[in-house]
Amino acid sequence: MASHTPMVRTMGKRLASGDIDPVKHAAVGIGGGSGSASAAFAAAPAGAQVADGVVAVPAYSGTLRVPGVLFLAVKRGCDVTLSLVALACFGLVLPLLAMIIKLDSAGPVFFSQERVGINRRRTRSAHDGSERRKILQPGRPFKVIKLRTMGVHAEAGGPQWASKNDVRITRVGRFLRKTRLDEVPQFLNVLRGEMSLVGPRPERLVFVRQLEKEIPFYRDRLLVLPGITGLAQVINGYDDGVESVRRKIELDRQYIHSAGFVTEFKILLATVSVVLKGEGAR
Repeated sequence: MASHTPMVRTMGKRLASGDIDPVKHAAVGIGGGSGSASAAFAAAPAGAQVADGVVAVPAYSGTLRVPGVLFLAVKRGCDVTLSLVALACFGLVLPLLAMIIKLDSAGPVFFSQERVGINRRRTRSAHDGSERRKILQPGRPFKVIKLRTMGVHAEAGGPQWASKNDVRITRVGRFLRKTRLDEVPQFLNVLRGEMSLVGPRPERLVFVRQLEKEIPFYRDRLLVLPGITGLAQVINGYDDGVESVRRKIELDRQYIHSAGFVTEFKILLATVSVVLKGEGAR
């Protein structure tokens, strides 16, 4: 994979443009590359090459069209409404989940970690490499909230990506990740205005600093609020290396450029499909 130029799954571009049904093509789940992607590969344009399960297409490098004020205002209203409903339902099962988390392993019920959010200082230019911005936070920092799925000493050796069959994940944690119940507390972040339902996955500063040096246009994903789910989460899954991040950035940029009510709805439908099938969890 390291020899490829920045590429994305053709399915991602066609989903963003509305050419395919996201529910029908959501086999590659939020949490990884497992699942049947044959339908997406069969729909690849003539001349596309398939290698290691990825359809090679040119990297998106056009000028990004940032979502408009009206769209963002309506999107915010939907975020707040759906978050209130989700948290009300979650409150009914939280006591049980808290009990089994505590019984399964030592440590707190909730897990909080600083992530990089939207960059409200940034203009709409492509890439800002000024020395001044290297000193500042690339985006607004916030504390993401989840149910704890790993042991309390999971990162004793330093920050690292989750991997398939990660031994740091607890028994209850595997169930929470498969059902995505560990993600539900993030609706609190949505209510606070730190996240949205749909958007790029929020990343940690240590990884942002590393990846922005290796991947062009990396900071473009900070033009909008990060999301609980998104085009890259549904199509590309969890990060497991620089090449998977390259695909994620292309998908994030495609989402920002084509953001609209239809795209949001399709991504949410695809997310529901993935969650119900339990695909891609780690």
